Amino acid sequence: MCGIVGYIGHKQAQHILISGLKRLEYRGYDSAGIVTVSDSEKPTLLRAKGKVAELDERIKNSHTADTIGIGHTRWATHGEPSKRNAHPHQVGDIFVVHNGIIENYRELATMLAKHDYEMKSDTDTEVLAALIEYYHQQSDSLLEAVSTALHAVVGAYGIAVVDSTSPDEIIVARKGSPLIIGIGDDETYIASDASALVGHTDRVIYLREGEVARCSADSVDLYDIDANVVEAQVETLELDLGDIQKNGYEHFLLKEIHEQPDSLTATLGGRVVAEHGRVQLGGLNMSDRELAGVEHIVIIGCGTAHYAGVLAKYLSEELLDTVTISTEIASELRYRSFHMPKNTIALIVSQSGETADTLACLEELKRRGVRCLGVINAVGSTIAREVDGGVYVHVGAEISVASTKAFTSQVVTLVMIALMIAQAKGLSSSLVREYVDELERLPAELATVLEQHGDDVAQLAATYAGYDHALYVGRDSLYPIALEGALKLKEISYIHAEGYPSGELKHGPIALIDDRFFEVCYIQDNWLFEKSQSNLIEMNARGAHAIVITDSTRKIDAEAVVRIKTKLEHFTPLVFNVISQLLAYHIAVARGNDVDQPRNLAKSVTVE
Repeated sequence: MCGIVGYIGHKQAQHILISGLKRLEYRGYDSAGIVTVSDSEKPTLLRAKGKVAELDERIKNSHTADTIGIGHTRWATHGEPSKRNAHPHQVGDIFVVHNGIIENYRELATMLAKHDYEMKSDTDTEVLAALIEYYHQQSDSLLEAVSTALHAVVGAYGIAVVDSTSPDEIIVARKGSPLIIGIGDDETYIASDASALVGHTDRVIYLREGEVARCSADSVDLYDIDANVVEAQVETLELDLGDIQKNGYEHFLLKEIHEQPDSLTATLGGRVVAEHGRVQLGGLNMSDRELAGVEHIVIIGCGTAHYAGVLAKYLSEELLDTVTISTEIASELRYRSFHMPKNTIALIVSQSGETADTLACLEELKRRGVRCLGVINAVGSTIAREVDGGVYVHVGAEISVASTKAFTSQVVTLVMIALMIAQAKGLSSSLVREYVDELERLPAELATVLEQHGDDVAQLAATYAGYDHALYVGRDSLYPIALEGALKLKEISYIHAEGYPSGELKHGPIALIDDRFFEVCYIQDNWLFEKSQSNLIEMNARGAHAIVITDSTRKIDAEAVVRIKTKLEHFTPLVFNVISQLLAYHIAVARGNDVDQPRNLAKSVTVE
């Protein structure tokens, strides 16, 4: 969601901060700001509603040579998007940027009002800045003032703080919101996302939960919130500049759709042993005996990650006929009174590894003694560090807000975990080999679909871009694809779209069919073909404007039919899903939308 950058060193800070904020734009935001400070000049604070480009223009009139500063892109929670609510927030000599939510900000504001602090914004962050300033009045140490203030705070935060009277340090801290410190040559970088550090340094410190750091140009000192010294662990950043560039594509979303053959190959690399018909996963931290003892799997995620879990459940149930598999929406599970059976493992799915609701479920499940395994893309993320074991999906940077390549690799990774359990239990070795063989072929199948159908789908999208409603339907493992397809369309095209099981049409959704709707129907050439065909006939009888995505050569009556040639059976839904992604993309482009940064959305949802 919100983005943080910071710099202290020997270079001009403004341009480094602006460059970092531009790299964080994909996370979603509605205002932005930077502040730089120096020994000789007054602080230069620039804030604006809207895009980072607004700040870039202002620098031309407010250019400074300051070598220390912090910046922020804000996704509004407390207070509307506006210049006065934009970060950094200033109280006295203290400037603060903040990701997260301070839940007890009203109580803190009431206390501060008794000491003559008057808030000028609607934000919880200004209250935090005032609190730090209040304690700094009582202590010469900014580090001590920040630590004392954070003891009084209830909520989540990733913060960077500067004092304009002491321009030789930046204090950062995190609880529930990520921060990364980049180590350079006599310079230190700060960011909430690794993409802002690429090209500056590949030596990083991932700030851990509850840690506070004092950053200067030539050193980083780590502490816990009680000011006890913590040993820093410097790691190598595994990201390169090509991952965050469009490389000739019009949008990041289109690039990432087309990257799926390669990203999936990276996910499978070294894990699928086709010649032996097996998979091998390091990082689960479970013996074969422990895997064989699993009786219940619960898959937990939000949005696309949840739908990846639903599809993986369908694909894994045939493999694991002695194991109960369930899926849960993290934002719901965290507030329910739920029971986890004995011998349960929880699979925690998150592209960013920072999703607040999913992290809350992880914490509760661990408290209950449930073994938790992560399916994560972001190395060094909070969930990746907190789980008992897990698998990185290795899809590289996903810049577009709407997830595509992560979904594909999440599904495959979850199924590979199921295959590991099936192997340990000695279940259906022939079926395991079928799955493994298909996994090996899947990247090439995706590449073929992208090559053969890109232009066709673009033309199809032009026909249906004028609709404001859509219905997506599918049976069995195509139902989760209907859910994900509808989500992609609504995310980037703003068309109202719903996903349903085809068999549920007569139980309500068929009442929606009229000339305002188009329908996307997934029909696989298997034992459910006739039933799916019957559902299509029912819709056509009511004037449906149906697009059918199918691997069948049989006659199908619809306004449009996209026929896929595939040798797959189990993983055919992932091939169909590529068509859904392209359709959503081209419809959104035809409607003139901001495809990579759709309105009201953020890439990494680190608050409720």
